[in-house]
Amino acid sequence: MQINIEDTFNKELPADSVLENKRRQVSNTAFSFVVPKVPSKPKLIHASEAMVKALGLQKKDINTRQFLDVFSGSKVYPNTNPYAMAYAGHQFGNWAGQLGDGRAINLFEVVHDSKRWAVQLKGSGETPYSRQGDGLAVLRSSIREYLCSEAMHHLGVPTTRALSLMLSGDEVLRDMLYNGNAEYEKGAIVCRVAPSFIRFGNFELFTARNEIENLKNLTDYTIKYFYPELGKPSKETYIKFFKAVTDRTLEMIIHWQRVGFVHGVMNTDNMSILGLTIDYGPYGWLEDFDFGWTPNTTDSQNKRYYYGNQPNIALWNLLQLANALYPLVEEPKPFEDILNTYQKEFEAQFLDMMRAKLGLKNSNDEDAKLIQNLEECLLLSETDMTIFYRELSNFKKDKANEGVAVVKKAFYFPDDISNEKKSQWNEWFQDYNNRLKSENLSDEERQSHMNSVNPKYVLRNYMAQLAIDKANEADYTLVDELFEMLKKPYDEQPKYENWYAKRPDWARHKVGCSMLSCSS
Repeated sequence: MQINIEDTFNKELPADSVLENKRRQVSNTAFSFVVPKVPSKPKLIHASEAMVKALGLQKKDINTRQFLDVFSGSKVYPNTNPYAMAYAGHQFGNWAGQLGDGRAINLFEVVHDSKRWAVQLKGSGETPYSRQGDGLAVLRSSIREYLCSEAMHHLGVPTTRALSLMLSGDEVLRDMLYNGNAEYEKGAIVCRVAPSFIRFGNFELFTARNEIENLKNLTDYTIKYFYPELGKPSKETYIKFFKAVTDRTLEMIIHWQRVGFVHGVMNTDNMSILGLTIDYGPYGWLEDFDFGWTPNTTDSQNKRYYYGNQPNIALWNLLQLANALYPLVEEPKPFEDILNTYQKEFEAQFLDMMRAKLGLKNSNDEDAKLIQNLEECLLLSETDMTIFYRELSNFKKDKANEGVAVVKKAFYFPDDISNEKKSQWNEWFQDYNNRLKSENLSDEERQSHMNSVNPKYVLRNYMAQLAIDKANEADYTLVDELFEMLKKPYDEQPKYENWYAKRPDWARHKVGCSMLSCSS
């Protein structure tokens, strides 16, 4: 197994001078060297052949002992120095101070086909940043992260990726809902991959500690390897850097809203500097269309990270990043100007995205009102978001009176749609029909366009939970089935038609399906 190692982060940025792996506050440090905990009996459950290829490995490498050893943390790859990154962050809007990689260890960086990949193990043991944790992860959360990161990639959403999913062979004690009922669960390790795992919080840490030289070094490093088009470091370059991060973050949020994804924990330490979806914890997809829904039990009371608030939270997080970068520029106005344009740019991009979901190619001054009226209709009763937009592609022009019947499959209680609600829906379909008449697309062309942005299959929480339940019985067939299906979320895939269904009633209040926490 040959890997083209080209480490930079742990060679060009300041290392922790303390080598002892004990929980502590660090200073003048971007990372701490740490060796993964050796699992007692690692076992490969699944590997992504696409990511194997991306790293320059071969399919045959997957079943080798070296693959198992390296990506379970059993052995360190020759001439590499694993490490945990130091960062801080705002959690649920409050400054949390030093956080860092508490249960993630970076193995090395790989360069293949002119692309750089940082390779990281999640659940591989404690680090200096583990605080009260043990640095381990359990099978249920590991399956969710492994499946979701790859599913999001195929949905076209910017995301970190996953290489492999392994059992550690160890038991891990977890209180799933933080209610005092801790139980032992199967331990697992996910190998995560991304161009970089640098977060907003990496910059926040240095600024909070007034380590401005380190802040500059980190920013210069990030620009050098991940934003080289911005040029050599200068005040102007740092402003351009912030604008580029803002643009990428906005693009990510637009995609989240498009597919109905809710992250659940949009803390600044969970925000990628590359605009990637990172840290899959208590996430979920909208099933019943509801702006106020969050999958996170920890956030159930204050509802900071609900679906409809994700664009605003991204802006708030970007403000914290601006504050962190301020010492490099020492002028507030450039940052303020960028932040002030975020809302306008979001509204414009959101409108374009929604037009695409509705099969509209041209813009119209009345589109915002059409979309608002649609959202009001979707809130009239429980309506499955994914199924609604997919079924809407079957709508035929000049048949507005058949609109409700076309999308009936999306209603959780179709027989309970009152005449008043149906009248409101009929009015919207008439407006939609009139709007379609101003387009040049045929019904078939429009359907094709709509089905390219409205997925048929997403990783609903109940689906992931079914895979978890089977995996706990050492049956990984459902993990593989969902993995394969989610590679082509926009295709019809008749053999997977059973997964094109609303959330079953048994999953409405089941732990793991409707209630999730940050517990790993």
